[in-house]
Amino acid sequence: MSEDRIVQLEETVAYQAKTIDELSEQLAAQWKEIDRLKKQFEVLADRFLELEESAGERPAITKPPHY
Repeated sequence: MSEDRIVQLEETVAYQAKTIDELSEQLAAQWKEIDRLKKQFEVLADRFLELEESAGERPAITKPPHY
């Protein structure tokens, strides 16, 4: 193999390694965001259920007087 070819392959490997590291960091950040959003969703769902339970009975569905 010529030395130019070896240098080109080394550059390619270095570029790919850098890209893999960047993608790994982005993926880790996305998982952290997903976990944060899941926790926030659970809190909001619990609050919604509490409000729904404290709201009491729903009024019966009846026809309006003009029917």
